[in-house]
Amino acid sequence: MNPSPPGTPPSGTPLRTPRERAQERDPQSPSDGASETASKTASGTASGTASASVGAAVRPPQPDPRWARPALLALLLVTAALYLWSLSASGYANQFYAAAAQAGSESWKAFFFGSSDAANSITVDKPPAALWPMGLSVRLFGLSSWSILVPQALMGVATVGVLYAAVRRRFGAGAGLLAGGALAVTPVAALMFRFNNPDALLCLLMVCAVAAVLRALEDGRTKWLLLAGACFGFGFLTKTLQAWLILPVLAVVYACCAPVALRRRSGQLLLAGLVMVVSGGWWVAIVELWPASSRPYIGGSQHNSFLELTFGYNGFGRISGNETGSVGGQGGGPGGGGRWGETGITRLFSSDMGGQISWLLPAALILLAAAVWVLWRARRAVAAEQAAQRAEFLVWGGALLMTFTVFSFMSGIFHQYYNIALAPYIAALVGMGATLMWRRGGALGTSVLAAVVAVTAAWSFVLLDRSPQWLPWLRWTVLVCGLLAALGLLLSRAGKKDRQTQQLHQIQQTRQAQEDRTGYSAPSDTAAPTDAAAVTAHSPATAHSPATAGSAATDRADATPRRRRLAVVAAGVGLVTALAGPVAYTLDTVNTPKGGSIITAGPAVQGGRGGHGGMPGGAPFPGQGQGRNGAAGQGGRSQFFPGAMGGMGGFGERGAGRMGGMGGLLGGTKVSAKAKALLEKDAGDYTWAAAAVGSQTAASYQLATEKPVMAMGGFNGSDPSPTLAQFKKYVAEGKIHYFIGGGRGAFGGSGGPGTQGGKSSQAGKAAKGGRGGQGGTAGAARTAGPGGGMGHSSEISSWVERNFQKVTVGKATLYDLTKRR
Repeated sequence: MNPSPPGTPPSGTPLRTPRERAQERDPQSPSDGASETASKTASGTASGTASASVGAAVRPPQPDPRWARPALLALLLVTAALYLWSLSASGYANQFYAAAAQAGSESWKAFFFGSSDAANSITVDKPPAALWPMGLSVRLFGLSSWSILVPQALMGVATVGVLYAAVRRRFGAGAGLLAGGALAVTPVAALMFRFNNPDALLCLLMVCAVAAVLRALEDGRTKWLLLAGACFGFGFLTKTLQAWLILPVLAVVYACCAPVALRRRSGQLLLAGLVMVVSGGWWVAIVELWPASSRPYIGGSQHNSFLELTFGYNGFGRISGNETGSVGGQGGGPGGGGRWGETGITRLFSSDMGGQISWLLPAALILLAAAVWVLWRARRAVAAEQAAQRAEFLVWGGALLMTFTVFSFMSGIFHQYYNIALAPYIAALVGMGATLMWRRGGALGTSVLAAVVAVTAAWSFVLLDRSPQWLPWLRWTVLVCGLLAALGLLLSRAGKKDRQTQQLHQIQQTRQAQEDRTGYSAPSDTAAPTDAAAVTAHSPATAHSPATAGSAATDRADATPRRRRLAVVAAGVGLVTALAGPVAYTLDTVNTPKGGSIITAGPAVQGGRGGHGGMPGGAPFPGQGQGRNGAAGQGGRSQFFPGAMGGMGGFGERGAGRMGGMGGLLGGTKVSAKAKALLEKDAGDYTWAAAAVGSQTAASYQLATEKPVMAMGGFNGSDPSPTLAQFKKYVAEGKIHYFIGGGRGAFGGSGGPGTQGGKSSQAGKAAKGGRGGQGGTAGAARTAGPGGGMGHSSEISSWVERNFQKVTVGKATLYDLTKRR
């Protein structure tokens, strides 16, 4: 081939204007109008916003390496083993939901409404979607711990798999595996995917919703947005408005970054919103239109309305603390200490929250900031790919920041296990961010990774130090190894910066001189490298100069491999130390049986309130001392409710030293064989084998006998269902056989005057033993707790005690409602 004449470009090489040559030399400078027009044409839209760059020339997902699929299979198998290990040790876990699942397995009506019992007296205080998998499992396999809890474990495995798939599409299999693994060993995730609260299903649905939105951002297909809308709809049927916390973030990111015209984007979002309303609203419409007299009472509401429950107790009341029917009453204001702990930006790092979720939270925030900074000014050949990556960081990062902010400042009921909602967002950001920084390399990428490893090691040390007697060697090992790994990452780049900067400057000078001589510049695919890692390979001096060829070869054969090995080893050690703390917490969690309504992951911590049910701020519930993880024990003193002490009485058979007050509310009871046999006798002749104040007491007897037991007052014992008149009518019609004495609602009583040691309290005042020993109200028959409805349960209890014969079975006190005194 003949060489081209001087001053002319080779055949087929596009000409470059001076402005284009300047842009080629400075890729960070803004692109000109012509390139903007080309971007619009390539994307097929009329929009000149960032959305055009997302859809234009986006690189499709690359084929996975050979090891990817076996590694994914191994991840899922290990996750399944972790979540299924010794699962039955927790029994029925939260008996409140287990009893509702049992009821749903017996009655399709109870299944549909989410009733606490098969006779449909009252529903749980949540929508029923989370109960449906458990109810079907119990219907198919019978009532057992496994049939209740295995669906939750499978949801955990599915969540890890979906998260892997979502991250892998843009960042590769390695990033997906890192994200999935980080989620699997997050302590609060391991806790809740082995427990039967609604949070497991909600977490799965939110990850599916985010994954669907990310697919929609790739090509603008409407079907993915519709799928996301359906996930949000069923999320609402799982835990009402909490499912919509991240909805604004996802809608805004799609509106700004989708690769379609603005009008089409708006239409897609409206259609997805319609799907969300339909998929979540059909059940609500049926419940609200169904005659109240022929359906169960809506638990958690004060006026038998699901809409009231949605926007009150389970909705905005959680934010403001004004929760009618709440366990602990009114919350504190923002920034202060409420009944559910201190609020503020450090809430999720506190003693009782930090070990549940915050191990990788600082790392996720650092990587989010670094990634957005790196990807923000995407230009030219890589613009579309980087813009797509940036959109993914905005989605996951926005979801994290929105949820983090709400959880940090909400004043209403807030439990440690709620933090599972943050787990997939943190894991995704860690997987994507670490992969992006590793691939980028250079001073920035290496420095960010070193900072992440060092900060994570230091924070892990702080978290582990809160349990000084638990694995004391681990915190020092994590700290030392983490700092050494960070130092190794920095040393792997030492000595390269100056040499590579000089080589890059020489390349740019050589190319500029060539452009000045010939009047053309090389196309973008042969442009001067801007990444320091590629300088050596492109350097004219290294490639063509006899004087430097030998030293460059020595560099590549000696120094570079050694530094690369150092970087790999340091990164591996950093990864192990970052996950050592959460893995240890998770292993402790899966080896410890969990039960009740308030549970935590990991060992006991100093200053934590968690465990089996303590009050916020570290104070135990009435009748409870301190136990595991600051857990509520038995026979202790409360500093929260005046006059509440261990003599308050308890559930069914707890007897002397038994759990009283809110501890009983949150725990349930053990049912003896004699009590079980008594309730089962002639149970078929009654609609309800028994009735008890509060759902946990009723659930304990219902699960033991598999017969309907009425939960008077719902979960807290404060719902106005049934009224005294309704209860009298049920008794007159022969629908209830026994009344279980000693059951407790929100303030420790089943009704009647307050007593301790047989002494009556003064009118309107609690006795020394608590708020009404045998009674749920402090000497006032109709005084209500925060929920306003405790008086109904109190009236019923007093009426039963006055009029029916008491039957003592072991430590249980029952009243036979067929035999009057």
